[in-house]
Amino acid sequence: MSQQTARRGGAAWALVITSVAGFMAALDNLVVTTALPSIREDLGGGLHDLEWTVSAYTLTFAVLLMFGAALGDRFGRRRLFIVGLTVFTGASAAAAMAPGIDSLIAARAVQGAGAAVMMPLTLTLLTAAVPVAKRGMAYGIWGAVNGLAVASGPLVGGTLTEHISWQWIFWLNVPLGLALLPLARLRLAESHGTGAPLDVPGTLLASGGLFGIVYGLVRGPADGWTSALVLTGLFAGGALLVGFILYSTRAKNPMLPMRLFRSRAFSGINAASLLMFLGMFGSIFLLSQYMQGVLGYSPTEAGLRMLPWTGMPMLVAPIAGILADRIGGRPVVAAGLFLQALGLGYMAVVATADASYVSQLPALIVSGVGMALFFAPASHLVMSSVRPSEQGIASGANNALREVGGALGIAVMGSIFAAQGGYETGQTFVDGMRPALVTGSAVVALAGIAALLIPTRRRTERQAQSAEAAPVLETAAH
Repeated sequence: MSQQTARRGGAAWALVITSVAGFMAALDNLVVTTALPSIREDLGGGLHDLEWTVSAYTLTFAVLLMFGAALGDRFGRRRLFIVGLTVFTGASAAAAMAPGIDSLIAARAVQGAGAAVMMPLTLTLLTAAVPVAKRGMAYGIWGAVNGLAVASGPLVGGTLTEHISWQWIFWLNVPLGLALLPLARLRLAESHGTGAPLDVPGTLLASGGLFGIVYGLVRGPADGWTSALVLTGLFAGGALLVGFILYSTRAKNPMLPMRLFRSRAFSGINAASLLMFLGMFGSIFLLSQYMQGVLGYSPTEAGLRMLPWTGMPMLVAPIAGILADRIGGRPVVAAGLFLQALGLGYMAVVATADASYVSQLPALIVSGVGMALFFAPASHLVMSSVRPSEQGIASGANNALREVGGALGIAVMGSIFAAQGGYETGQTFVDGMRPALVTGSAVVALAGIAALLIPTRRRTERQAQSAEAAPVLETAAH
Protein backbone atom coordinates (compact mmCIF):
# COMPACT_ATOMS: atom_id res chain seq x y z
CA MET A 1 0.00 0.00 0.00
CA SER A 2 2.75 2.43 0.93
CA GLN A 3 4.59 1.75 -2.34
CA GLN A 4 1.44 2.39 -4.35
CA THR A 5 0.81 5.60 -2.44
CA ALA A 6 4.37 6.71 -3.01
CA ARG A 7 4.09 5.91 -6.70
CA ARG A 8 0.84 7.85 -6.99
CA GLY A 9 2.38 10.74 -5.10
CA GLY A 10 5.41 10.68 -7.38
CA ALA A 11 3.23 10.61 -10.49
CA ALA A 12 1.04 13.44 -9.19
CA TRP A 13 4.05 15.61 -8.33
CA ALA A 14 5.65 14.87 -11.69
CA LEU A 15 2.43 15.88 -13.45
CA VAL A 16 2.19 19.16 -11.54
CA ILE A 17 5.88 20.07 -11.96
CA THR A 18 6.13 19.20 -15.67
CA SER A 19 2.77 20.79 -16.53
CA VAL A 20 3.61 24.10 -14.86
CA ALA A 21 7.09 24.13 -16.42
CA GLY A 22 5.62 23.35 -19.85
CA PHE A 23 3.03 26.10 -19.34
CA MET A 24 5.76 28.66 -18.64
CA ALA A 25 7.79 27.71 -21.71
CA ALA A 26 4.78 27.51 -24.06
CA LEU A 27 3.22 30.73 -22.74
CA ASP A 28 6.26 32.82 -23.64
CA ASN A 29 5.87 32.02 -27.34
CA LEU A 30 3.07 34.55 -27.83
CA VAL A 31 2.71 36.34 -24.48
CA VAL A 32 4.71 39.35 -25.73
CA THR A 33 2.55 40.09 -28.78
CA THR A 34 -0.11 42.18 -27.05
CA ALA A 35 2.49 44.03 -24.95
CA LEU A 36 4.57 45.34 -27.87
CA PRO A 37 3.03 48.85 -27.99
CA SER A 38 3.72 49.37 -24.27
CA ILE A 39 7.26 47.98 -24.59
CA ARG A 40 7.97 50.37 -27.45
CA GLU A 41 6.61 53.30 -25.44
CA ASP A 42 8.87 52.49 -22.46
CA LEU A 43 12.05 51.21 -24.14
CA GLY A 44 11.89 52.75 -27.59
CA GLY A 45 13.13 50.89 -30.66
CA GLY A 46 11.75 50.47 -34.14
CA LEU A 47 9.54 47.81 -35.67
CA HIS A 48 12.60 45.64 -36.36
CA ASP A 49 13.51 45.67 -32.64
CA LEU A 50 9.97 44.83 -31.54
CA GLU A 51 9.81 41.88 -33.91
CA TRP A 52 13.00 40.53 -32.38
CA THR A 53 11.49 40.57 -28.88
CA VAL A 54 9.21 37.80 -30.20
CA SER A 55 11.65 36.17 -32.63
CA ALA A 56 14.67 35.92 -30.30
CA TYR A 57 12.77 33.50 -28.05
CA THR A 58 11.35 31.43 -30.91
CA LEU A 59 14.75 31.19 -32.58
CA THR A 60 16.79 29.90 -29.65
CA PHE A 61 13.92 27.70 -28.47
CA ALA A 62 13.55 25.91 -31.81
CA VAL A 63 17.28 25.66 -32.52
CA LEU A 64 18.35 24.18 -29.18
CA LEU A 65 15.44 21.81 -28.44
CA MET A 66 17.09 18.62 -29.72
CA PHE A 67 20.41 19.59 -28.14
CA GLY A 68 18.66 20.15 -24.80
CA ALA A 69 17.02 16.73 -25.01
CA ALA A 70 20.37 15.12 -25.88
CA LEU A 71 22.03 16.78 -22.89
CA GLY A 72 19.32 15.43 -20.61
CA ASP A 73 19.67 11.91 -21.97
CA ARG A 74 23.44 12.02 -21.47
CA PHE A 75 23.84 13.83 -18.11
CA GLY A 76 20.52 13.17 -16.38
CA ARG A 77 17.06 14.41 -17.27
CA ARG A 78 16.16 15.78 -13.84
CA ARG A 79 19.55 17.49 -13.52
CA LEU A 80 19.27 19.23 -16.91
CA PHE A 81 15.59 20.04 -16.32
CA ILE A 82 16.65 21.94 -13.18
CA VAL A 83 19.43 23.68 -15.13
CA GLY A 84 17.01 24.72 -17.88
CA LEU A 85 14.42 25.91 -15.37
CA THR A 86 17.06 27.96 -13.53
CA VAL A 87 18.23 29.63 -16.74
CA PHE A 88 14.64 30.33 -17.84
CA THR A 89 13.68 31.83 -14.47
CA GLY A 90 16.80 34.02 -14.28
CA ALA A 91 16.34 35.24 -17.85
CA SER A 92 12.69 36.09 -17.10
CA ALA A 93 13.81 38.34 -14.25
CA ALA A 94 16.44 39.91 -16.52
CA ALA A 95 13.77 40.60 -19.17
CA ALA A 96 11.51 42.25 -16.59
CA MET A 97 14.35 44.52 -15.45
CA ALA A 98 15.70 45.25 -18.95
CA PRO A 99 16.77 48.92 -19.18
CA GLY A 100 16.60 49.00 -22.98
CA ILE A 101 15.29 47.15 -26.00
CA ASP A 102 18.63 45.49 -26.80
CA SER A 103 18.97 44.00 -23.31
CA LEU A 104 15.35 42.79 -23.52
CA ILE A 105 16.08 40.99 -26.80
CA ALA A 106 19.18 39.38 -25.26
CA ALA A 107 17.21 38.22 -22.21
CA ARG A 108 14.53 36.75 -24.47
CA ALA A 109 17.19 34.77 -26.34
CA VAL A 110 18.52 33.34 -23.06
CA GLN A 111 14.93 32.58 -22.01
CA GLY A 112 14.50 30.53 -25.16
CA ALA A 113 17.71 28.61 -24.47
CA GLY A 114 16.51 27.70 -20.98
CA ALA A 115 13.12 26.64 -22.32
CA ALA A 116 14.79 24.49 -24.99
CA VAL A 117 16.57 22.46 -22.31
CA MET A 118 13.56 22.31 -20.00
CA MET A 119 10.64 21.67 -22.36
CA PRO A 120 11.52 18.33 -24.03
CA LEU A 121 12.49 16.84 -20.67
CA THR A 122 9.03 17.50 -19.18
CA LEU A 123 7.56 14.64 -21.22
CA THR A 124 10.34 12.17 -20.50
CA LEU A 125 10.22 12.87 -16.76
CA LEU A 126 6.43 12.55 -16.78
CA THR A 127 6.59 9.29 -18.74
CA ALA A 128 9.08 7.81 -16.28
CA ALA A 129 6.88 8.71 -13.29
CA VAL A 130 3.43 7.60 -14.52
CA PRO A 131 2.34 3.94 -14.89
CA VAL A 132 1.67 2.85 -18.47
CA ALA A 133 -2.08 2.42 -17.93
CA LYS A 134 -2.44 6.02 -16.70
CA ARG A 135 -0.22 7.80 -19.21
CA GLY A 136 -3.04 8.78 -21.55
CA MET A 137 -4.81 10.74 -18.84
CA ALA A 138 -1.50 12.25 -17.64
CA TYR A 139 -0.61 13.32 -21.18
CA GLY A 140 -4.14 14.71 -21.45
CA ILE A 141 -3.67 17.03 -18.49
CA TRP A 142 -0.15 17.96 -19.62
CA GLY A 143 -1.46 18.67 -23.11
CA ALA A 144 -4.37 20.70 -21.78
CA VAL A 145 -2.07 22.96 -19.79
CA ASN A 146 0.35 23.41 -22.70
CA GLY A 147 -2.45 24.01 -25.20
CA LEU A 148 -3.97 26.60 -22.90
CA ALA A 149 -0.59 28.32 -22.60
CA VAL A 150 -0.06 28.55 -26.36
CA ALA A 151 -3.54 29.84 -27.05
CA SER A 152 -3.87 32.17 -24.06
CA GLY A 153 -0.53 33.93 -24.48
CA PRO A 154 -2.14 37.05 -26.00
CA LEU A 155 -4.79 37.12 -23.23
CA VAL A 156 -2.29 36.82 -20.39
CA GLY A 157 0.05 39.35 -21.96
CA GLY A 158 -2.75 41.79 -22.69
CA THR A 159 -4.34 41.52 -19.24
CA LEU A 160 -1.08 42.00 -17.34
CA THR A 161 -0.02 44.88 -19.60
CA GLU A 162 -3.39 46.62 -19.37
CA HIS A 163 -3.93 46.30 -15.62
CA ILE A 164 -0.38 46.21 -14.15
CA SER A 165 2.60 46.68 -16.51
CA TRP A 166 4.28 44.84 -19.36
CA GLN A 167 7.14 43.81 -17.05
CA TRP A 168 4.77 41.41 -15.29
CA ILE A 169 4.51 39.15 -18.32
CA PHE A 170 8.08 38.19 -17.33
CA TRP A 171 7.85 38.59 -13.54
CA LEU A 172 5.06 35.98 -13.61
CA ASN A 173 7.63 33.27 -14.36
CA VAL A 174 9.89 34.09 -11.42
CA PRO A 175 7.77 32.92 -8.43
CA LEU A 176 6.62 29.90 -10.45
CA GLY A 177 10.20 28.96 -11.30
CA LEU A 178 11.44 29.49 -7.73
CA ALA A 179 8.64 27.27 -6.43
CA LEU A 180 9.32 24.51 -8.97
CA LEU A 181 13.09 24.30 -8.40
CA PRO A 182 13.03 22.65 -4.94
CA LEU A 183 10.03 20.53 -5.91
CA ALA A 184 11.87 19.22 -8.97
CA ARG A 185 14.92 18.38 -6.84
CA LEU A 186 12.89 16.56 -4.19
CA ARG A 187 9.99 15.01 -6.12
CA LEU A 188 11.33 14.00 -9.54
CA ALA A 189 13.28 10.80 -10.08
CA GLU A 190 16.50 10.92 -12.09
CA SER A 191 16.65 9.04 -15.41
CA HIS A 192 19.05 8.78 -18.34
CA GLY A 193 18.96 7.84 -22.01
CA THR A 194 21.30 5.41 -23.71
CA GLY A 195 24.43 6.86 -22.13
CA ALA A 196 26.02 7.36 -25.56
CA PRO A 197 28.49 10.25 -25.94
CA LEU A 198 27.17 13.56 -27.23
CA ASP A 199 26.98 13.76 -31.01
CA VAL A 200 28.92 16.99 -31.57
CA PRO A 201 28.89 17.01 -35.43
CA GLY A 202 25.18 16.15 -35.48
CA THR A 203 24.43 18.82 -32.89
CA LEU A 204 26.26 21.49 -34.90
CA LEU A 205 24.59 20.47 -38.18
CA ALA A 206 21.07 20.31 -36.68
CA SER A 207 21.42 23.53 -34.67
CA GLY A 208 22.93 25.43 -37.60
CA GLY A 209 20.31 24.13 -40.01
CA LEU A 210 17.39 24.98 -37.71
CA PHE A 211 18.89 28.42 -37.03
CA GLY A 212 19.09 29.19 -40.74
CA ILE A 213 15.57 27.94 -41.50
CA VAL A 214 13.87 29.63 -38.53
CA TYR A 215 15.82 32.87 -39.06
CA GLY A 216 14.72 32.98 -42.69
CA LEU A 217 11.09 32.26 -41.78
CA VAL A 218 11.02 34.84 -39.00
CA ARG A 219 12.69 37.61 -40.98
CA GLY A 220 11.07 36.89 -44.38
CA PRO A 221 7.88 38.97 -43.92
CA ALA A 222 9.82 41.97 -42.54
CA ASP A 223 12.97 41.96 -44.68
CA GLY A 224 11.45 40.50 -47.87
CA TRP A 225 11.73 36.92 -49.09
CA THR A 226 14.36 37.88 -51.67
CA SER A 227 16.69 39.71 -49.26
CA ALA A 228 20.23 38.36 -49.06
CA LEU A 229 20.10 37.41 -45.37
CA VAL A 230 16.75 35.63 -45.67
CA LEU A 231 17.78 33.64 -48.75
CA THR A 232 21.14 32.81 -47.18
CA GLY A 233 19.44 31.59 -44.02
CA LEU A 234 16.91 29.43 -45.87
CA PHE A 235 19.35 27.87 -48.34
CA ALA A 236 22.23 27.42 -45.89
CA GLY A 237 19.85 26.07 -43.25
CA GLY A 238 18.34 23.65 -45.73
CA ALA A 239 21.79 22.46 -46.84
CA LEU A 240 22.90 21.90 -43.24
CA LEU A 241 19.74 19.92 -42.47
CA VAL A 242 20.33 17.73 -45.52
CA GLY A 243 23.88 17.24 -44.27
CA PHE A 244 22.51 16.36 -40.83
CA ILE A 245 20.22 13.70 -42.33
CA LEU A 246 23.01 12.17 -44.41
CA TYR A 247 25.40 12.22 -41.47
CA SER A 248 22.83 10.70 -39.08
CA THR A 249 22.19 7.74 -41.39
CA ARG A 250 25.86 6.74 -41.05
CA ALA A 251 26.91 7.89 -37.57
CA LYS A 252 27.41 5.31 -34.84
CA ASN A 253 25.58 7.26 -32.11
CA PRO A 254 23.56 10.00 -33.89
CA MET A 255 21.68 12.62 -31.92
CA LEU A 256 18.51 11.80 -33.87
CA PRO A 257 18.57 8.28 -35.34
CA MET A 258 17.03 8.44 -38.81
CA ARG A 259 15.65 4.93 -38.33
CA LEU A 260 13.01 6.45 -36.05
CA PHE A 261 11.35 7.90 -39.16
CA ARG A 262 10.92 4.40 -40.58
CA SER A 263 8.11 4.09 -38.05
CA ARG A 264 4.86 5.30 -39.60
CA ALA A 265 3.69 6.26 -36.12
CA PHE A 266 6.71 8.53 -35.47
CA SER A 267 6.72 10.05 -38.96
CA GLY A 268 2.96 10.52 -39.07
CA ILE A 269 2.59 12.25 -35.71
CA ASN A 270 5.57 14.53 -36.38
CA ALA A 271 4.15 15.57 -39.77
CA ALA A 272 0.76 16.17 -38.16
CA SER A 273 2.34 18.23 -35.35
CA LEU A 274 4.28 20.46 -37.72
CA LEU A 275 1.19 21.14 -39.88
CA MET A 276 -1.08 21.64 -36.87
CA PHE A 277 1.18 24.29 -35.35
CA LEU A 278 1.60 25.96 -38.74
CA GLY A 279 -2.15 26.47 -39.06
CA MET A 280 -2.85 27.22 -35.39
CA PHE A 281 -0.03 29.70 -34.63
CA GLY A 282 -0.72 31.75 -37.75
CA SER A 283 -4.44 31.85 -36.96
CA ILE A 284 -4.01 32.94 -33.33
CA PHE A 285 -1.54 35.61 -34.44
CA LEU A 286 -4.13 37.15 -36.78
CA LEU A 287 -7.32 36.54 -34.76
CA SER A 288 -5.96 38.23 -31.63
CA GLN A 289 -5.24 41.32 -33.73
CA TYR A 290 -8.64 41.08 -35.45
CA MET A 291 -10.54 41.15 -32.19
CA GLN A 292 -8.61 44.18 -30.94
CA GLY A 293 -7.85 46.20 -34.07
CA VAL A 294 -11.06 45.56 -36.03
CA LEU A 295 -13.78 44.70 -33.51
CA GLY A 296 -12.47 47.20 -30.95
CA TYR A 297 -12.06 44.97 -27.91
CA SER A 298 -9.40 45.71 -25.30
CA PRO A 299 -6.68 43.07 -24.86
CA THR A 300 -8.51 41.64 -21.85
CA GLU A 301 -11.90 41.67 -23.58
CA ALA A 302 -10.45 39.98 -26.66
CA GLY A 303 -8.82 37.30 -24.55
CA LEU A 304 -12.03 36.59 -22.66
CA ARG A 305 -13.99 36.26 -25.88
CA MET A 306 -11.46 33.73 -27.16
CA LEU A 307 -11.88 31.54 -24.08
CA PRO A 308 -14.26 29.09 -25.81
CA TRP A 309 -11.25 28.29 -28.02
CA THR A 310 -8.32 28.83 -25.67
CA GLY A 311 -9.95 27.45 -22.53
CA MET A 312 -11.50 24.34 -24.04
CA PRO A 313 -8.33 22.21 -23.66
CA MET A 314 -8.66 22.43 -19.87
CA LEU A 315 -12.06 20.71 -20.12
CA VAL A 316 -11.66 18.33 -23.04
CA ALA A 317 -8.00 17.28 -23.13
CA PRO A 318 -8.13 15.02 -20.03
CA ILE A 319 -11.13 13.25 -21.59
CA ALA A 320 -9.18 12.97 -24.84
CA GLY A 321 -6.36 11.29 -22.94
CA ILE A 322 -8.74 8.72 -21.45
CA LEU A 323 -10.23 8.06 -24.91
CA ALA A 324 -6.74 7.56 -26.30
CA ASP A 325 -6.07 4.95 -23.60
CA ARG A 326 -9.21 3.06 -24.63
CA ILE A 327 -9.38 3.32 -28.42
CA GLY A 328 -5.89 4.49 -29.38
CA GLY A 329 -4.51 7.93 -30.19
CA ARG A 330 -4.91 7.92 -33.97
CA PRO A 331 -8.71 8.40 -34.21
CA VAL A 332 -8.72 11.00 -31.43
CA VAL A 333 -5.89 13.05 -32.97
CA ALA A 334 -7.39 12.85 -36.47
CA ALA A 335 -10.84 13.90 -35.22
CA GLY A 336 -9.30 16.84 -33.35
CA LEU A 337 -7.39 18.05 -36.40
CA PHE A 338 -10.42 17.88 -38.68
CA LEU A 339 -12.50 19.77 -36.11
CA GLN A 340 -9.78 22.42 -35.83
CA ALA A 341 -9.75 22.75 -39.62
CA LEU A 342 -13.56 23.06 -39.65
CA GLY A 343 -13.45 25.76 -36.98
CA LEU A 344 -10.87 27.85 -38.83
CA GLY A 345 -12.78 27.51 -42.08
CA TYR A 346 -16.00 28.56 -40.37
CA MET A 347 -14.28 31.60 -38.86
CA ALA A 348 -13.06 32.63 -42.31
CA VAL A 349 -16.67 32.55 -43.56
CA VAL A 350 -18.28 34.54 -40.73
CA ALA A 351 -15.49 37.11 -40.17
CA THR A 352 -16.52 40.63 -41.18
CA ALA A 353 -15.48 44.11 -40.08
CA ASP A 354 -18.50 44.26 -37.73
CA ALA A 355 -19.14 40.57 -36.97
CA SER A 356 -21.10 39.84 -33.79
CA TYR A 357 -19.59 37.63 -31.14
CA VAL A 358 -22.52 35.21 -31.39
CA SER A 359 -21.71 34.52 -35.04
CA GLN A 360 -18.10 33.66 -34.15
CA LEU A 361 -18.91 31.49 -31.12
CA PRO A 362 -19.53 28.17 -32.94
CA ALA A 363 -16.19 28.47 -34.74
CA LEU A 364 -14.37 29.17 -31.47
CA ILE A 365 -15.99 26.20 -29.71
CA VAL A 366 -15.32 23.76 -32.55
CA SER A 367 -11.70 24.95 -32.80
CA GLY A 368 -11.26 24.61 -29.05
CA VAL A 369 -12.58 21.05 -28.97
CA GLY A 370 -10.37 20.16 -31.92
CA MET A 371 -7.24 21.59 -30.33
CA ALA A 372 -7.99 19.78 -27.07
CA LEU A 373 -8.45 16.43 -28.83
CA PHE A 374 -5.06 16.85 -30.51
CA PHE A 375 -2.66 17.77 -27.73
CA ALA A 376 -2.85 14.85 -25.29
CA PRO A 377 -2.99 11.88 -27.68
CA ALA A 378 -0.31 13.46 -29.88
CA SER A 379 2.14 13.45 -26.98
CA HIS A 380 1.18 9.86 -26.20
CA LEU A 381 1.77 8.80 -29.81
CA VAL A 382 5.20 10.43 -29.90
CA MET A 383 6.36 8.79 -26.69
CA SER A 384 4.93 5.35 -27.49
CA SER A 385 6.45 5.21 -30.99
CA VAL A 386 10.06 4.88 -29.75
CA ARG A 387 12.05 2.94 -27.16
CA PRO A 388 12.07 4.38 -23.61
CA SER A 389 15.78 5.19 -23.91
CA GLU A 390 15.02 7.36 -26.97
CA GLN A 391 12.00 9.21 -25.61
CA GLY A 392 14.04 12.29 -24.72
CA ILE A 393 15.31 12.88 -28.23
CA ALA A 394 11.89 11.95 -29.71
CA SER A 395 10.27 14.61 -27.52
CA GLY A 396 12.95 17.14 -28.52
CA ALA A 397 12.48 16.40 -32.22
CA ASN A 398 8.70 16.72 -31.96
CA ASN A 399 8.92 20.01 -30.07
CA ALA A 400 11.46 21.36 -32.56
CA LEU A 401 9.15 20.54 -35.47
CA ARG A 402 6.24 22.21 -33.65
CA GLU A 403 8.29 25.38 -33.16
CA VAL A 404 9.40 25.41 -36.79
CA GLY A 405 5.75 24.89 -37.76
CA GLY A 406 4.70 27.84 -35.59
CA ALA A 407 7.35 30.11 -37.09
CA LEU A 408 6.38 28.96 -40.58
CA GLY A 409 2.69 29.56 -39.82
CA ILE A 410 3.23 33.16 -38.74
CA ALA A 411 5.48 33.80 -41.75
CA VAL A 412 3.25 32.16 -44.37
CA MET A 413 -0.09 33.43 -43.08
CA GLY A 414 1.41 36.86 -42.41
CA SER A 415 2.60 37.00 -46.02
CA ILE A 416 -0.84 35.96 -47.34
CA PHE A 417 -2.43 38.60 -45.14
CA ALA A 418 -0.06 41.31 -46.37
CA ALA A 419 -0.60 40.35 -50.03
CA GLN A 420 -4.42 40.39 -49.81
CA GLY A 421 -5.12 43.09 -47.22
CA GLY A 422 -3.55 45.29 -44.59
CA TYR A 423 -4.07 47.44 -41.50
CA GLU A 424 -5.58 50.49 -43.25
CA THR A 425 -9.22 49.78 -42.34
CA GLY A 426 -11.22 47.02 -40.68
CA GLN A 427 -12.34 45.77 -44.09
CA THR A 428 -8.83 45.58 -45.51
CA PHE A 429 -7.77 43.60 -42.43
CA VAL A 430 -10.63 41.14 -42.98
CA ASP A 431 -9.77 40.95 -46.70
CA GLY A 432 -6.28 39.78 -45.75
CA MET A 433 -7.29 37.56 -42.83
CA ARG A 434 -9.89 35.49 -44.66
CA PRO A 435 -7.58 33.84 -47.22
CA ALA A 436 -4.98 33.35 -44.49
CA LEU A 437 -7.51 31.49 -42.33
CA VAL A 438 -8.60 29.39 -45.30
CA THR A 439 -4.96 28.46 -45.81
CA GLY A 440 -4.62 27.61 -42.13
CA SER A 441 -7.74 25.44 -42.31
CA ALA A 442 -6.38 23.56 -45.34
CA VAL A 443 -3.02 22.98 -43.66
CA VAL A 444 -4.64 21.60 -40.49
CA ALA A 445 -6.83 19.33 -42.64
CA LEU A 446 -3.60 17.99 -44.21
CA ALA A 447 -2.40 17.34 -40.67
CA GLY A 448 -5.54 15.25 -40.13
CA ILE A 449 -4.73 13.21 -43.23
CA ALA A 450 -1.18 12.68 -41.94
CA ALA A 451 -2.63 11.45 -38.63
CA LEU A 452 -4.76 8.87 -40.47
CA LEU A 453 -1.54 7.36 -41.84
CA ILE A 454 -0.46 6.43 -38.29
CA PRO A 455 -0.85 2.66 -37.70
CA THR A 456 -3.49 1.36 -35.32
CA ARG A 457 -2.60 1.05 -31.65
CA ARG A 458 -1.96 -2.70 -31.75
CA ARG A 459 0.35 -2.39 -34.71
CA THR A 460 2.20 0.51 -33.12
CA GLU A 461 2.67 -1.49 -29.93
CA ARG A 462 4.07 -4.43 -31.91
CA GLN A 463 6.48 -2.10 -33.72
CA ALA A 464 7.64 -0.58 -30.41
CA GLN A 465 8.16 -4.05 -28.93
CA SER A 466 10.14 -5.10 -32.01
CA ALA A 467 12.27 -1.95 -31.79
CA GLU A 468 12.92 -2.64 -28.10
CA ALA A 469 13.94 -6.20 -28.86
CA ALA A 470 16.17 -5.28 -31.82
CA PRO A 471 19.26 -4.27 -29.77
CA VAL A 472 19.00 -7.49 -27.75
CA LEU A 473 18.80 -9.64 -30.88
CA GLU A 474 21.66 -7.71 -32.46
CA THR A 475 23.81 -8.24 -29.37
CA ALA A 476 22.98 -11.95 -29.31
CA ALA A 477 23.93 -12.26 -32.98
CA HIS A 478 27.34 -10.82 -32.23
